[in-house]
Amino acid sequence: MDSSTSAHDALARLFSKAYDSSSTAEVPPALAPANADDAYAVQQRFLEINKSRIGGWKVGSKSVDGPVQGAALPQRGILRPGAAVQRSNYPVLGLELEIAFCFDRDFMPRASAIAEEEVMQSIGTMGASIEIVASRIAGWPKAPPLAQLADLQNHGALIVGDFIDYRDDFPFQNPMAHLAFDGGAIFDGAGANPAGDPRRLLCWVVNHCSRRGIALPAGTVVTGGSYTGVYFAEKDGIVAGRIAGLPPIYFELR
Repeated sequence: MDSSTSAHDALARLFSKAYDSSSTAEVPPALAPANADDAYAVQQRFLEINKSRIGGWKVGSKSVDGPVQGAALPQRGILRPGAAVQRSNYPVLGLELEIAFCFDRDFMPRASAIAEEEVMQSIGTMGASIEIVASRIAGWPKAPPLAQLADLQNHGALIVGDFIDYRDDFPFQNPMAHLAFDGGAIFDGAGANPAGDPRRLLCWVVNHCSRRGIALPAGTVVTGGSYTGVYFAEKDGIVAGRIAGLPPIYFELR
């Protein structure tokens, strides 16, 4: 095991221990990822250590033409509407209302790049999702971006709503969105995703998986960034979200 692989393993084990104990940890400078490839290697090792199947992906960008980043999501953290979520499992707990997609075919690793047209033609279904934003890094959000990327890009869990057939004419840029906590509106109006149209992110995640030798089976959930910003829940309550044209979604924090 070379020094970089050893550092990836050590950081992944640090995150894994914090994940299992619902705690946070300091990231030693010697273990901090030097680049995005290092961060993605830590993500994969994290999942291996936790014996977690990949159940989905989160992908996003901070601007309409900016770089894209993503993270594999553990299967055990992908939940259905009506789920009961323990707040104590998360040292910090943010909520984001998003749109998720599923492909209707498998994407297997290949030697050449996968064209955007092929990816777009393979979108099968879509639905609302609510991501629980969390971190295993002490002092978050004041943490180096690459360390956050290694830590599954600040992912805690994903509640996935019912899906409908994909609609090419859906208003992905600014859908009407409503997010409420314990009966009070957090967001109500035209949503805006920092990445613009989240479909532009799908080609990235397909090719990211292909380059890293990861299969992307049909039906894998890919969630594409917040339309409502992040809201930090500090008490128990019912979380309810709705994006016009998609089935509503809710779950319980307790």
